[in-house]
Amino acid sequence: MHYKAIAGWLTTAVAASALSVAPLSAQAAACEKQGGTLVYAVRGTPRHLNPAVQSGIATGVPGTQLFAAPLRFDENWNAQPYLAERWETSDDGLTMTLHLVKGATFHDGQPITSQDVAFSIATVKANHPFKTMFEPVAEVLTPDAHTAVLKLSKPHPALELAMSSQLLSIIPKHIYGDGHDPKKHPRNSENLVGSGAFKLVEFKRGEHIILTRNENYFLPGKPCLDKIVIRIIKDNNARIIALDKGEVHMAAFEAGPTDINRLKKNKNLEVTPRGYSAIGPINWLAFNTARKPMSDKRVRQAIAYAVDRNFITQALLRGTAEVATGPIVPGSPYYNGEVALYDVDLDKANRLLDEAGFPKGSDGTRFGLTVDYIPPVQKSLAEYLKPQLKKIGIGVTVRAAPDFPTWAKRVGGHDFDISWDIVFNWGDPVIGVHRTYLSTNIRKGVIWSNTQGYANPEVDELLDRAGRETDVEKRQALYAEFQKIVADELPVYWTHTLPYHTIYSKKLGNPPLTIWGTSSPLDSLYWK
Repeated sequence: MHYKAIAGWLTTAVAASALSVAPLSAQAAACEKQGGTLVYAVRGTPRHLNPAVQSGIATGVPGTQLFAAPLRFDENWNAQPYLAERWETSDDGLTMTLHLVKGATFHDGQPITSQDVAFSIATVKANHPFKTMFEPVAEVLTPDAHTAVLKLSKPHPALELAMSSQLLSIIPKHIYGDGHDPKKHPRNSENLVGSGAFKLVEFKRGEHIILTRNENYFLPGKPCLDKIVIRIIKDNNARIIALDKGEVHMAAFEAGPTDINRLKKNKNLEVTPRGYSAIGPINWLAFNTARKPMSDKRVRQAIAYAVDRNFITQALLRGTAEVATGPIVPGSPYYNGEVALYDVDLDKANRLLDEAGFPKGSDGTRFGLTVDYIPPVQKSLAEYLKPQLKKIGIGVTVRAAPDFPTWAKRVGGHDFDISWDIVFNWGDPVIGVHRTYLSTNIRKGVIWSNTQGYANPEVDELLDRAGRETDVEKRQALYAEFQKIVADELPVYWTHTLPYHTIYSKKLGNPPLTIWGTSSPLDSLYWK
C-alpha cells in the first residue's frame, strides 16, 4: 500500500539533515507534443479560485493550475522540486530552508520571491480551514529574494506534504497585501494574478473556467497544452454523456458505480482509481454536538446503531466502496480498526434513546431532525436515513440545498442538526484529520473545520502530541487512542470511503496519476 511508503518517509523527513534534491526530469523535460485544448468537466462551481484561503476540490482543480506550490509529489510519495529547486531540514526538525527557482515570475511579470512565500504561509495560517497544517511554523525568515527559512516551534512530520499541491499556493504579496480580506478579495476570481502554469481568461459561474498557457512559466517548455476549458456540468447524466461522446476529454472525482462501469466500456476512455492516494476521502454523518438533542452522546450512538454501513456500501454503492470505521482511512499506517463498530442493533438504539430521556410519543416519534447533504452526490444517503431512523422513533426531514455553497454555508455556519459530508485525510492526519476534532478549530463560517463543535481536552492533547511526534510507532499509538475516544463519543459517524475515479481520453499523454491526481499542475499533460 502507498501508506507504507509514506510511513517510511514520515519517519525520516524531519530528522534528516541531508540536502533534499530530486531530479527535475519528470516536470522539466520537454513536452512530447505542444498545443491543443483540454476540455475538463467538473460538477460544481467554486466560491472562488484561490486555494490559499479555501479548501476543496472545486477550488483546488483550477487553483493548482493557476498557482504553483514550493513542492510537488510523484506517484510514490516522493517530494519533488517545484518553486523550490532544493530544500533542507535541520537535524532537530525545527528549521526548513527553501531555495527558490531563480527567474520565476507571477502572471503580471513581477518576480516570485521569498517574501511571497512568507506572505503565503501567513495567509494560509490565518485563513485556511486546515489550521494545523502550518501551526508549528513560528516565523519565516527571508535572508534574500530566493531563500525562505521556516522556523518551527515543534517538529512537523507532514511539512513537506503541506507544501505541495493546493495546500500551499504561492500568492502575490503585491496583490493580496493590500489590506483586503483575502477570503473576499476581488482578485480571487477576476483579474487573477497567479504563479502557475496557466493564466485565467474567464470565470463564468455555473458555466466554465477558461485557462490559457503561461508563456513565462518557470519550467522550460511547459505547459504542454495551450488551453484548458473547465466546463461546469452539474447534471450528472449530462456530464457522463459528454464524456461518453468525447465532447469532454477528462473528469475526476467521479464516484457513481453505474457511471464508472458504463464508461469502462468506452474503448476511447481510460477509467482509473489512481491519483487519490493523498486525498483519502471519507463519507460521514456529522452531528451538531452543540445543539440538542445531538449534544447527548447516547443520541449519536443510537443513530449509529440504526445506520447500516454494509447496506450503504453493498446496496447503495454496489460494492465499490469500503466501510470506514473511524476518522483515519483504512490502509493508513495510523488506522486503528479496534474501535466501537456499531453493528446494526435497533433494540440497543431504542434503549439508548429511552435512557437519554426521549420516550416515544403516541405516534411513535421521539423527536424530529433535519438532515442536510452535499448536493447532489449524497441525496440517496439522506433519503436512506428517513425510513431507517423512523424505526427508532426519530422523524427525519431531508433538507435539500440548491448548490454546494448553500450547503457549505449551512454547515460552516453550524446551522444544522445532522449532515452527510465528504472529508479528506489529505495524506497525513496532521493536515486532514486534526482539523475536525480539535476544539481550537471550532470556527463558525469555515467549512471543513470543527463544524460539529466537538471539544474534548484529552483529544486535544493526544492530537498535539501526535502532531509533533516523528516516530511512526509512537504516532500510531497516539492515533490509536484518539480513534478509540472519538469512536465512542461520535462527533461524526463514519460510514465509507469513496471510490473516486478519473476518466480521460486515451489520446492524452502523461495523465495526472500522482498522489494528488488532478489536484496538481497539469503542466505535463499533452495530446499525443
